[in-house]
Amino acid sequence: MPLIPADAADLQRRLGLAFIVQPSEIRVYPDQAYRDAGIAVAEDLRPADLVLAVKEIPTHLILPNRIYVFFAHVAKGQPHNMPMLRRLMESGCSMVDYEKVADDQKRRLIFFGRHAGYAGMIQTLRGIGLRLAAMGIQTPLAEVRHAFDYDDLTAARSHLRALRDDIARSGLPAELPQLVFGFSGYGNVSSGAQDVLECMQPAQIAAADLPGLASSPSARAPRLVKVVFREEDMVRPGDPGRTFDLQEYYEHPERYVACFDRHLPYLDVLVNAIYWEPRYPRLVTRAWAQKNYRPGARPRLKVIGDISCDIEGSIEMTVKVTEPDNPFFVYLPQADTIRDGVQGDGPVIMAVDNLPCEIPRESSQYFSSVLRDMVQPMTAADWKADFENLNLPSYLKRAVIVHKGELTPSYRYLHKHLEAAPPHGKGP
Repeated sequence: MPLIPADAADLQRRLGLAFIVQPSEIRVYPDQAYRDAGIAVAEDLRPADLVLAVKEIPTHLILPNRIYVFFAHVAKGQPHNMPMLRRLMESGCSMVDYEKVADDQKRRLIFFGRHAGYAGMIQTLRGIGLRLAAMGIQTPLAEVRHAFDYDDLTAARSHLRALRDDIARSGLPAELPQLVFGFSGYGNVSSGAQDVLECMQPAQIAAADLPGLASSPSARAPRLVKVVFREEDMVRPGDPGRTFDLQEYYEHPERYVACFDRHLPYLDVLVNAIYWEPRYPRLVTRAWAQKNYRPGARPRLKVIGDISCDIEGSIEMTVKVTEPDNPFFVYLPQADTIRDGVQGDGPVIMAVDNLPCEIPRESSQYFSSVLRDMVQPMTAADWKADFENLNLPSYLKRAVIVHKGELTPSYRYLHKHLEAAPPHGKGP
């Protein structure tokens, strides 16, 4: 249930709606909190016409002729979700994808990105602390906990500030004069991650200053450093005679080539927070890792916090997603394989794909505060009308991927992905 009890109760009272919440033993708001707010709790959702969820619906739970609203993860033609999309269509359902709810300027209106950044940065800090400890380098960062082990985000920030004070008093070990954190991207995910790192009070430098920082160590240099990479730091025009143009890059990425590897020798930690599709160049490739993590070599890059978590995407070594209680694996370049944990001759990858769940109360409160204002137009719409006459606000109508079992005009390109997917599957 993506609405918290207070918001569900308010909508039920003001709009005359009737909510049914499925029971859950792991939800941050327990079943009794909904009951206390006057909300029915039941496993059977058959009485519901509209189903509000968070992530993908298992195919065997899809009810016919319903309206589903959730993060569908199908807009890129993701193969693992094509069976679910096919079942929605075969069942005559309509489906609204949160990811596609956007204003006229294509700015997303409902998202967990910032909260993914919060939790992802906490886990990444834990990762570098553990990796350094495995290398025999003891730092206060080894005391960072899993994000879900903190009572809330406030407690996490307080603990990180205490660790910052420990570093300020004692410094870092001699074999680790500095820790440099690089952030790819500057959107909501990156902003959330940077917000958490600010608890450690890093000094910020420009990407162009990285080589100078590495070549001129000083006892007065900052212990923790961050650098934020923009598009022009990550790619360059394929034609040396052309200059970087942001609009051209997004419209014609094939005209650009990756150049991000020039920064990797200067980073201890990379936090990946960019939106990526296969038409864009990768940031870190298997080939780069295989070239640099040779026997006896110790590249500076130790941890990649892949908050974006696209499988074999912008970080090509992200070959699987990980779970909150086992968030790390090491990519072993010479064997082209992985090992769970933080030990091994290769970079540690943090690849949890449901990071907002690690700070559930803040994530739930934020998400509910946005979604509650969208419930009324969704419940008031005539979903029996054809798509052209479906009376939804434009920001919601653009997010309708399936209507009455058919792909809507903007998403008909998904037919080719459906045809390429196996005809049967268990789905997510």
